[in-house]
This record gives sequence, structure tokens and C-alpha cells, in this order.
Amino acid sequence: MFITFEGIEGVGKTTQLKSAAERLTLAGIPNLVTREPGGTEMGEEIRDILLAHRNEPVIPMTELLLMFAARVQHVATVIQPALTKGYWVLCDRFVDASYAYQGGGRGISMKDIGILEQLTLGDFRSDHVFLFDAPVMVGLNRVKGRGIAHDRFEQEKTEFFERIRNAYLMRAKKEVNRYSLIDATKSMTEIQNSVSNIIQHLIEQYEHQKLA
Repeated sequence: MFITFEGIEGVGKTTQLKSAAERLTLAGIPNLVTREPGGTEMGEEIRDILLAHRNEPVIPMTELLLMFAARVQHVATVIQPALTKGYWVLCDRFVDASYAYQGGGRGISMKDIGILEQLTLGDFRSDHVFLFDAPVMVGLNRVKGRGIAHDRFEQEKTEFFERIRNAYLMRAKKEVNRYSLIDATKSMTEIQNSVSNIIQHLIEQYEHQKLA
């Protein structure tokens, strides 16, 4: 299965992704952890370009195209080969992030993003999406608490992240069976238990499909 972890900055998705991977390993399921943008040598170089501070303005469409350029490389050379070998792939952000950040955040037409998605990925989609949600200021305050320099996205204004959060929630409402909405304001233990229970359900679902 291909499972993605989404959410605005500071919601703890990366931590929970690692926990989910440990849960799969304990269940004897081979898995691969990766991220976007990135996941490949070329993808990581594009990630550096996207996150770096720069004097010239970054056109939203340029940002979107770079995201999908890294994504195409990622899917073709890492994600699909791993799935073919029987691995479960856990990815820190995927296509939903483009709809949220470049669509909701930057204002690019959702229709145009959909056209680009179909052009580059065809019908390839994740099997399940974990969406970690918290009020924007909760997430941003957590980011500030890390004590490290902010990247180009993290320095954006609150309104930018409000639009992103709304875009994420709208997508989750459209496909309730494929998305798990997780309250990221709860304790680490509560969140981890919720993710673990859903992962267990996905494992059982997967095993049932294999037997069918």
C-alpha cells in the first residue's frame, strides 16, 4: 500500500510517519519511508531550490512545476518500484500538498493542478491519506519552538497557512473513505494510538484482499 502523511507545519506528521513505519515493521511488513519534495537525489536537489530563500520572486506556477518534476522522478524511480517489490511506502507529503500549498496557499486553480496531476501521474494515487490537523497558530508556535531557521515556506504569513489548512480539509471531506483526519492537538500518545489503530485496520484490509 502507498500511504501519505499530510498537514501544515508543526502538526507532527513526520513523527507519526516514523511511528507507523515501526508498527509495520513489527507486523513483519517491509516498508519504505520517503518524503516530498525529495526522495531521490534529483528530488532532494529540487527540494533545496524550493526551500531556499532568494531575492527574486518565485512564481507560483514555477513552484508547482518544480514540485511535480520532483514527484514524477520520485514515483518512477522509488515509489512504484518499491510497491512492485511488495513494500508498503510511507511518504511525508504527496499530491495533496500541491493542492493545499500551491492551490490553497498560492491561489493556483485546482483544475489546473488536476490537469497537471493527470498528465504526470496518470491514475496513480495513494491508497490512504493521514491528514494531521491543528489550528494554524498551534502549528506555527511549535515550529518556532524548534529553534532552527525557517525555510521559504515557514516564513509565510498566517493567512497563507489558513488557506492551506482549509484546502486540506476540503479534500478530506470529498473522500472520507480514503482520508483519516487526525486531531493533532491531542497528546502524542493519543495521536500515536489513533494512527496505530488505523494502520492495523489497513493491514487487516490488505490481508483480506489478498485472500479474496
